[in-house]
Amino acid sequence: MQTTNQVMMIRPTRFMSNPQTATSNTFQNAVDDEQLAQAKALLEFDSYVLALRRAGISVMVIDDQPLPHTPDSIFPNNWISCHADGRIFLYPMEAPNRRQEKREAILARLTKDFMVQDIINLGHLEAQACFLEGTGSMVFDHEQRLAYVCHSSRSHPAAMQEFVRHTGYRPVWFHACDRYGRAIYHTNVMMCVGKTLAIVCTEAIQDRQERTALCATLTASGKQLISISWQQMEAFAGNMLELKSVVGAPVFAMSRSAWAALTRFQQETIAAYAEVVLAPIENIEYSGGGSARCMLAEIFLPEKAARQRVQPT
Repeated sequence: MQTTNQVMMIRPTRFMSNPQTATSNTFQNAVDDEQLAQAKALLEFDSYVLALRRAGISVMVIDDQPLPHTPDSIFPNNWISCHADGRIFLYPMEAPNRRQEKREAILARLTKDFMVQDIINLGHLEAQACFLEGTGSMVFDHEQRLAYVCHSSRSHPAAMQEFVRHTGYRPVWFHACDRYGRAIYHTNVMMCVGKTLAIVCTEAIQDRQERTALCATLTASGKQLISISWQQMEAFAGNMLELKSVVGAPVFAMSRSAWAALTRFQQETIAAYAEVVLAPIENIEYSGGGSARCMLAEIFLPEKAARQRVQPT
């Protein structure tokens, strides 16, 4: 199952640019007025949730807590992934303040609503400086059991090996950098893999053999490849996620900035395939260095039969 119609989102309480992640995340920018950044982020978050629900996506919203201060809590996909076999994975995070995002209350909420068979915590790898930041580090093709991973300080081979041991997924490693030669911190910033579409910043993969191998793997798995440029990637055009509505129709979630950066042909290709949900999250992108996909933690867990979906408006 490549797509789901259920996601978890964390509503921020003290959103700001995270100084502990600034070194490796070159997409984020420091801001002077933290209260204004939080106020804007809250408006953007609520608007995004509403747009997803209107498209038939079930959104579980959980409020962040003011303490401990977790400025990146709005990006939960990095520390947790919820799988169709009933397992939840918790991941080793590079920044110490991001490790505090892993809250027992969130796991309890998921266990209450869904059938959770096991929780596999890879957090012990943090002590060894072996990080693997969830579906930021890994872009999954669940149907082909592939995990695309670009090398960075946040994606360590030893941690990836541990994940592979538990899941049997085959890693597809490559190097990716921005136009200045700096390593891209998360794979999902430069590529997205859906059921039949794959969006990739091929310009970022400068090794010709790695680029050819990646494109060949995507094509062999039945994906139509949409290549984006560095400039489009910088507008978060690689940070998309395919979901499905409650009736099973494809939905592509992305930011307004990402959509505006696409060419007309690229827009038409995506729109002909799926309903497009545009997140108005310019402030979150600028300060947090993450975009629409980063804000969504997919839930593939089996539902408990008695659960009733209530969608507040």
